[in-house]
Amino acid sequence: MNILAVESSCDETAVAVVRDGRTVLSDAIASQVEMHTLYGGVVPEIASRKHLEAIAQLADRALEEAGLTRREIDAVACTYAPGLIGAVLVGLNFAKAVSYALDVPLIPVHHIRGHIAANYITHPALEPPFLCLCVSGGNTLIVDVEDYTRLRLLGATRDDAAGECFDKVARVLGIGYPGGGPMDRLAKGGDDQKYPLPRSKVDGAPLDMSFSGLKTAALNLIHNAAQKGEALDLASFAASFAAAVSDELVPRVMLAARQTGRRKIAAAGGVAANSRIRRDLESACRAEGCELYLPELRLCGDNGAMIGCQGYYEYQAGARAGLDLNGFASRPVDAPGWA
Repeated sequence: MNILAVESSCDETAVAVVRDGRTVLSDAIASQVEMHTLYGGVVPEIASRKHLEAIAQLADRALEEAGLTRREIDAVACTYAPGLIGAVLVGLNFAKAVSYALDVPLIPVHHIRGHIAANYITHPALEPPFLCLCVSGGNTLIVDVEDYTRLRLLGATRDDAAGECFDKVARVLGIGYPGGGPMDRLAKGGDDQKYPLPRSKVDGAPLDMSFSGLKTAALNLIHNAAQKGEALDLASFAASFAAAVSDELVPRVMLAARQTGRRKIAAAGGVAANSRIRRDLESACRAEGCELYLPELRLCGDNGAMIGCQGYYEYQAGARAGLDLNGFASRPVDAPGWA
């Protein structure tokens, strides 16, 4: 089954062709990073306009790279939630048009479910059930993947997402956007104990997280040093910050593993590319005898292949949408259906 998959939830326009859920025939991506770097973050209106400019040509490129004609497409999958609503609607409406023109099914895919599915591409033998730590610029969740389309939310951030914190701190430091990559590179060789930064707990909800206090403490540390004319050890600051984020994430996912009895753990999303978090997950899983599955670095960010992969399993579970399918800026990953 050949699925044309469309992703446009933020600042990457992506169209892929995926066969039978696990074989990526093509994955065309147009990044807007250079444009949004000028503003230190994603400007929703600009993102939507850039999606409009790129999406049709990307679809043609994806088909060409896959070696398929339009008539060889069996279904269209698209992100319908969550994301910047204007950006989501560009991809969704394009997917509707393709579905209608080719007279093939339209499959709605939750963006975070797509990130989880990136692991199926990297690890063809991986099957549910397993736990997944989903960490990106807009979401930080611990999800019990009971089946391909049956998920249960175990824990989430109460405020900022982990990726948003990396972006904000990197912007204040002036080292680039998005902040995850520059912060990770900056941390190499730094002393992760040099700058004490807070770790939070949520009373009565041990699997929930909070990053606003960490972000505020990090920004205050930067501003106070600047006001006093003191030079920060940037490598050690970045390493200390990464350690604090990892200490919020890794112990909680391991606690979730003990509570649920799951022995397979995965990670997903842009922040899953962070070397400190990956290293700490590997150490924790090794210590507790759990299997760890991490997506390839190229599949941590937004891409169409992950939407096509999850779209296949949604299709197998009976997911079909009509032309009245709407987009959503927010929607729980474990919400039943898509209406």
